[in-house]
Amino acid sequence: MRTLALLLLCLAPLCAEWPQWRGPLLNGTNPEAHNVPVEWSETKNVAWRLKLPNWAAATPIVWGDTVFVTSAEEGFQGFKGSGQSGESNKDKLLLLAVDRATGAIRWRRVMGDGNRLGNKQNMASPSPVTDGEHVWTMTGNGELACWDFEGNKKWERSLEGDYGKIGLQFGYGSSPVLHEGRLYVQVLHGFLTDDPSYLVAFDAASGRPIWKVERPTDAPHESPDSYSTATLLERNGATQLIVAGGDYLTGHDLRTGKELWRVGGMNPDKATNYRTIASALVVGDMVLTPSRRRPFIAFQIGREPERMWDTDYGPDVPTPTSDGERLYIIDDKGVALCLRVADGSVVWDRQRIEPGTYSASPILADGKIYAISEDGTTSVLRAGDSFEVLAVNKLNDYTLATPAIVGDQIFIRTSQYLYCIRNGAGSGD
Repeated sequence: MRTLALLLLCLAPLCAEWPQWRGPLLNGTNPEAHNVPVEWSETKNVAWRLKLPNWAAATPIVWGDTVFVTSAEEGFQGFKGSGQSGESNKDKLLLLAVDRATGAIRWRRVMGDGNRLGNKQNMASPSPVTDGEHVWTMTGNGELACWDFEGNKKWERSLEGDYGKIGLQFGYGSSPVLHEGRLYVQVLHGFLTDDPSYLVAFDAASGRPIWKVERPTDAPHESPDSYSTATLLERNGATQLIVAGGDYLTGHDLRTGKELWRVGGMNPDKATNYRTIASALVVGDMVLTPSRRRPFIAFQIGREPERMWDTDYGPDVPTPTSDGERLYIIDDKGVALCLRVADGSVVWDRQRIEPGTYSASPILADGKIYAISEDGTTSVLRAGDSFEVLAVNKLNDYTLATPAIVGDQIFIRTSQYLYCIRNGAGSGD
C-alpha cells in the first residue's frame, strides 16, 4: 500500500518535494506548488492534525508519501522563549516518520539524548534532509545520523566525539546540506570555545569524512556563533558552498572545502553580539547576506565578490525569500519589505503585518507569501509589485518552525501539533 500511495503521489500533475529546510531550491520557494490554501483555522481546511511528543523549531521535511519531523520527547520541561538554559541528560531527541495522507505516525526513532534548552531552541532544532531513499538528521549536540525510509539506522557519527565540543552559546542549530551524494555541515562557533570554526563534507551513504577545513574569523565574543544554514551557488558550471557567519561570507570548493573567496562588512563596528541566525539567500549570481539585522548586504559573485547594495532593514532571525526579481523580507517584528534583487530599490516599503514576533522564515508559493508568527498566526500576502494582505489565519499555538509547502498542501509544525492544511478539508468554522 505504501508503494502504491507513493506512486499515486508522484503521478500527480504537480508533484514536488520539500527535502530540506529551505525547500527544493534552498531559497524558501516551491515553484511546483498549486492551489495552496489562503484561509484556514483550527478546523477549516485542516486535512489532519497530529499530536506531537513535544516542541522543536525544525521544519517538516516531505518526500512522496512521508513527512519527517523531529521533536523533543514527552515530558521535556524546557520553556521555549524563556531566555533560560537547562541541562537534562535523559531527555531524548526523536525523529518521526508520518503518513502524508493520514497523519498517522509510521515509526519513531531516537536521534540522541541530552536535550537541553538554549533560549528559543532545544536540541531538536536542526531540520532533517532527504533524497527520497534516506533521511539524515542532526541534533543540537552534534549527533549526525542516516536512516532509511523504514527507520533503520545506516550510520551515525558524533561531531563532538570526532572534533571536540561545539561551543555556540545556545546550542547548535544549523541544518545539514545534501548535494550529489555528499553531506555538508558547518560548525561556526566561538562564544563557549577557543577551538576554530570548521566545515566538514561527509559521504552521505557511509558517513565517511571526505574533507574538513577550518574557517577562521576574527569576530569577537559572541559574534563567531552562527545558527544559519549553508547554501549552494552555481558559477561557471561549478557549485560552491556558501557560508555566512562569524562576520564573513565565504565561498568554498565542494571537492576540497578550499576557501575560494571571502568578504566582510556584516559587522562594521566589530560589535560583540553579532551572532548570525538568518541564512544567506542565493538568487542567480547574487548572495543576499544577513547580519544582526543591519547591514543586510547584496554581493554579486563574479571573479571577485562585489558589494552591490545594502539596507538597514534586514531581518535578524527569519531568512528572506525571492521570486528571482523581488526580495521579500519579513523582520522579527512583523514588518514586511520588498526590494529589487538587482539594485536594492524599493518595490513596496515597510508594512506591518499581523503584530507579533517572527522567528520562522517566510515561504513563497503559488504567487503568495506565507509568514507565520510565534503565536501561530500566518499572514498570507500577495507576491508582486503591490503590498496586499490576502488573509490572516490563527492556530493559537506557539510556533518557531518554518512551514513546508508541497503540491497543494501546507505543513505547519506548532509546539503541540503537526498540521496538514489543504483546500476543501476540515469541517469549517
